[in-house]
Amino acid sequence: MPQSNRVRTLVVVLGDQLNTDAAVFDAFDAAWDVVWMAEVPAESTHVWTHKARIALFLAAMRHYRDRQRVLGRRVVYRQLDDPGGAETLADALAASIKRLEPERLAMVEAGEWRVQQQIEQAAADAGLPLTVHTDRHFLSTVDEFNEHAEGRKQLRLEYFYRELRRKHGVLLTDDGQPEGGKWNYDADNRGSFGKAGPGGLPPPESYQPDQSTRDVLKLVAERFADHPGSLDHFDWPTKPSEAERALDDFIANRLPTFGEYQDAMWADEPFLYHSLISSSLNLKLLDPRRVIERAEGAYRRGDAPLASVEGFIRQVLGWREYVRGVYWRSMPGYLDRNALQATAPLPGFFWTGETDMHCLSQAIGQTLDHGYAHHIQRLMVTGLFPLLLGVDPRAVHEWYLAVYVDAVEWVELPNVVGMSQYGDGGVMASKPYCATGKYIQRMSNYCGGCRYNPAKAAGDDACPFTTLYWDFLARNKKRLSGNNRMSLQLKNVDRKPADELAAIRDRAAELKAQFA
Repeated sequence: MPQSNRVRTLVVVLGDQLNTDAAVFDAFDAAWDVVWMAEVPAESTHVWTHKARIALFLAAMRHYRDRQRVLGRRVVYRQLDDPGGAETLADALAASIKRLEPERLAMVEAGEWRVQQQIEQAAADAGLPLTVHTDRHFLSTVDEFNEHAEGRKQLRLEYFYRELRRKHGVLLTDDGQPEGGKWNYDADNRGSFGKAGPGGLPPPESYQPDQSTRDVLKLVAERFADHPGSLDHFDWPTKPSEAERALDDFIANRLPTFGEYQDAMWADEPFLYHSLISSSLNLKLLDPRRVIERAEGAYRRGDAPLASVEGFIRQVLGWREYVRGVYWRSMPGYLDRNALQATAPLPGFFWTGETDMHCLSQAIGQTLDHGYAHHIQRLMVTGLFPLLLGVDPRAVHEWYLAVYVDAVEWVELPNVVGMSQYGDGGVMASKPYCATGKYIQRMSNYCGGCRYNPAKAAGDDACPFTTLYWDFLARNKKRLSGNNRMSLQLKNVDRKPADELAAIRDRAAELKAQFA
């Protein structure tokens, strides 16, 4: 059927919805329906976004636009450098509605509450019906998570994860039991490298930018010159074919040792045994079913041990689905949760990496270079420090959303405000993830290149993590006293001599003043 000028359905596609088989296309009619996409400045400025994150989203969106046109779908696409552009998604959509006069709008549910509200408001302002389709990229729905959560006093990943394993038949024996007799092999996946280091790791896959990506890199470098981060190391998949190569590389070269060393850190080694596919999953360049199938296949073939495969699948099938459920069940109020009443500002060195704390210099430095740090660097280095310092969780959230290429709010916010900063008071984690500098010493070689001593809590050479750990426990003792999992740590505070606690308090006050 020839294309008509009339638009029946304007199909809104957001920058993290780059799968061509989404539910919104099930009834798509190329003669009457139009795909609508827009690059707008506000999506790069509502948090001070890393140049690499901006570039990845824009390059992936433009490649997706081109794939849509190859499929024979009409696409209305506004580029950031088009003249007369709108500032926000809502403004851009309103302008297109006025020009195209569609009969209705359709979309897949957004990955961010703020964006969902914008689209719904634009539809209401135009007096148009809006159909919001379930996002079947995920292996569970928001409704399914709410059913799981209803009536439970506490939410815990493990129980939801087991449900999904059973539902989808993942890593099960023929009689429906977990492979190896256990659901969870986390205890086997906490190894450190020791003095020898990680050894001969093959370099990750590399992705030569095509002309479309080069255009984006040039645009971002010019338009967002004052934004944090660098584009010098930009090397992320922007197309499904590239994402598939990243998955191939992980399965072949990193999955076998991922489990044992997934929590380990090493100076000047930003990637180690990690998959580097989180941005591809979150932009929907990769289907999680495909990822799970490939990982399980490696175990079935004997190419990777069960502990590694289960630990990886738990992140994709378990944690990713669980976090999304928590996000949509808890928004919009989750943004302002602050159970520990933390109010300090985020230290300025988080935007520069210029600090004499070697672990933070390493983790923030690679974040600014690549837009990436692995989960333990995020939880136990860049997340632990603001937790101990008492930084406002919302400020920490805005930094994480800004600087990581894989950050979409549905996954980032609960991980930061809930798990990392304990701002939700125990929804995401049963206790605060607090530790001294000795944890970082055990899991990395960072402390060997640092002027601070992780065993010391007071004095000029005391590790700030260790000082602030004891200060954190002392000042939050009343708030945490009802948490059985914190009882031993709180008792250790009580055992400290008064003069030692006073010295710790004084040193903590100096640090807080220094970083204010």
